[in-house]
Amino acid sequence: MKARELEKMSELKTIVPPKGDYIQFENTDEYTEKVKEWGLPASKSEYWYKDRKQQSIVTIKGYEVYGQDHSGNTIIIEFEDGSLGCIHPAFLKEMQAASFGKIYLSDAGEAPQAPASIQSEKKEQEPAAAKKTVTKKETKKPKKESPKKVVLPEDKVHFTAQVKQFALSWNHFNEENDEVVVLENVTIQQEEKIEVGLAWCSHSKTLKKWELSPGEQLEFDGKIVKKKLPQGKDAEEEFIIDEAVPYKINNPSKIQKS
Repeated sequence: MKARELEKMSELKTIVPPKGDYIQFENTDEYTEKVKEWGLPASKSEYWYKDRKQQSIVTIKGYEVYGQDHSGNTIIIEFEDGSLGCIHPAFLKEMQAASFGKIYLSDAGEAPQAPASIQSEKKEQEPAAAKKTVTKKETKKPKKESPKKVVLPEDKVHFTAQVKQFALSWNHFNEENDEVVVLENVTIQQEEKIEVGLAWCSHSKTLKKWELSPGEQLEFDGKIVKKKLPQGKDAEEEFIIDEAVPYKINNPSKIQKS
């Protein structure tokens, strides 16, 4: 691409660049897992970015996390001129549709609306207190002791765990069930051990090579975030987990089993 064309592309972009450091993919498996989680075709290495003034090819360089439990993601994309920008996964997914470009590039009179998936997420984030109307005096109930809050490490750590079962989890981005592994007795092995309990991870190509079975003891490295396992839809009973699994382990590596 000519220098003038790259300069013109830079002038047209209104997307916000990342504020600082962002999470980069450690390997191909992690890239494939995240892209699939976002509902994008993992077989592609380039994607469309579209707005009112342009359509351009971008690549995914990494992602940022947000929210108290670090479960929200913002994708970091790189344009052909080398500049970086932030975009919501659902928005980038909708940009891949042929109809998206026609709507955004032909309709110059109205401001673009965020996709329904983003609007729904914003509504979910509204304080619950704003939606609650007190109509009568509530009966005071005895306070229950709050469970001990687990402070999760941000870096990769060493785990021990036991395979509980395999399950199916609903992925609302690509609207299909994903295979996952549910782990129990999950413990973060460090100077002060952290008893996590139940956690889950994607049944990636790397894990499938180990041919895991329920009851097997595992040791591995990985990153853990607070992200509840979504129940699968229309899944057989053996692939349903009947209790809440509040934590997800990303990109387990250096796996040992016994």
